[in-house]
Amino acid sequence: MNPAAMTPAAMNVAAAPAVTPVDVAIAYHERTKHGLKRYAAGPETLDWDMQPDPFRTFAGCMRTELPLLADGLETPFSALATPGAVPPAPLTLGAVATLLELSMGLSAWKELGPDRWAVRCNPSSGNLHPTEAYVLAVHVPALANGLYHYVSRDHALELRCLSADAGADAPAGLWIGLSSIQWREAWKYGERAFRYCQLDTGHALAAFRYAAAALGWRVRLVEDLDSAGLAALLGLDRAADFAGAEREEPELLLAVDVAPGEGVTVPLPTLLAEGWVGAANVLDRHPMYRWPVIDEVARATVRRGASVARAPMVLPTYPPRRSDATGRVVEIIRGRRSAQRFDAKYHMPQATFWSLLDALLLRPQAVPFDVWDVPPSLHPVLFVHKVEGVDTGVYALPRAPEMEAPLRAALRDDFEWTKPEGCPAHLPLYRLARTDSRGVIRTLSCHQAIAGDSCFSVGFIAAFGTALEEGAWRYRQLFWEAGLLGQVLYLEATAAGLGGTGIGCYFDDDLHRLLGLEGRVFQSMYHFTVGRPMTDARIVSSPAYPDRTA
Repeated sequence: MNPAAMTPAAMNVAAAPAVTPVDVAIAYHERTKHGLKRYAAGPETLDWDMQPDPFRTFAGCMRTELPLLADGLETPFSALATPGAVPPAPLTLGAVATLLELSMGLSAWKELGPDRWAVRCNPSSGNLHPTEAYVLAVHVPALANGLYHYVSRDHALELRCLSADAGADAPAGLWIGLSSIQWREAWKYGERAFRYCQLDTGHALAAFRYAAAALGWRVRLVEDLDSAGLAALLGLDRAADFAGAEREEPELLLAVDVAPGEGVTVPLPTLLAEGWVGAANVLDRHPMYRWPVIDEVARATVRRGASVARAPMVLPTYPPRRSDATGRVVEIIRGRRSAQRFDAKYHMPQATFWSLLDALLLRPQAVPFDVWDVPPSLHPVLFVHKVEGVDTGVYALPRAPEMEAPLRAALRDDFEWTKPEGCPAHLPLYRLARTDSRGVIRTLSCHQAIAGDSCFSVGFIAAFGTALEEGAWRYRQLFWEAGLLGQVLYLEATAAGLGGTGIGCYFDDDLHRLLGLEGRVFQSMYHFTVGRPMTDARIVSSPAYPDRTA
């Protein structure tokens, strides 16, 4: 018999369905779940003396040292709650420097015994910082038109490529590109690292939005550029420039609007094909492991082609956001820390609790959600432990009215869905069950005490199935939205004199079973916890840039 004729159709055997990018994303998500009986695959041992270099640099680039001017920024944090309350700063090198300092810059150095490490304004899983920032500038005073890489350690820009002459009459333009170095997270977390890179991207997205708002600027996601186009724009597809070094994964591009309300659209500049300089440094010369599944899910979830057209969002008209914060933006951004331990006896004031939850509601014209034109996909399930006047128990906060019914149908049918006493009328908060959940959420958060010692913990539950119907690239965006919401809680908690901690390690399906969730319609994407942090007096803090002056 002719072997060529031995096809499945000829043998009356059904062909196996093709593996789609969405299939790959789902398979990765399932494979990298932690559980009570097993953790996702990761390194068996860590040599902390061989930790990868936390700072990417490009050798051979011309450098521009940026001034340190954030201390002089007087914008109050409370002003960010009111659209248009902060007058736009002029586009200067100093303003660009402040934008970078308050988003990706260092906020302090810490020391404990022989160990010394940097703390940055943008939070990161394990303080590993996989996110890199690039600046594309046109007619920014004191900067040549072109693409720059930001070195947070030195608060400096490295010129990677000049752009074609934009012409003296062309409007000024500023863009921020973000990428991920996946090995930074994989070194410690193994296969789950892709999740954490995407969460960090979401935190960085929000960090840029807050920093821009402090200058009176706006930012928007550039969605008409796919992943391949972004890689080419940022020079991430230049194999020779990364020879022997860890590659970077393109994530997103932000357009910075320095004159909100004027309606000026600036076209992306054209970079000179022969103008590239710089070779990436090697972060880890002796990597001990390889995690091919990370590359697989990265390839599957890139954005291909134009973005999906959506119907305009229809959202409730919430009351204007109010903020009682008394500090300046710079103080709160720099003062944000990932709490390591909470005061287990502290009870949060009820008004603070309502305010923190109110900050999670999507107001399309308010910071930071004016950068996010995607309908709310993530909905907090809260484990309330110690809030004055609020029953301990489990609560749900559907962030879109149309999601309340699907959540009710998906969660356990014995949940009560009762509005708590004293809850503001516009806040869609529902008590599901009265119970002391401290031990449960501590266990489900990989046995981390901070989840139970806090005032409340959150599991961000995503409308997973609906999102992936748009394409595999939405898998990344679910984590971005989770990171964005986490950054809101970080800064709002800090402004209230409290602290927060993102929790990337949790037992996915065990939480689902507790809540009654079945299948993949809803999935937990991130945990977060808020309380009063305890300070470790052994840790010595020093300035972020001790050898620099403004």
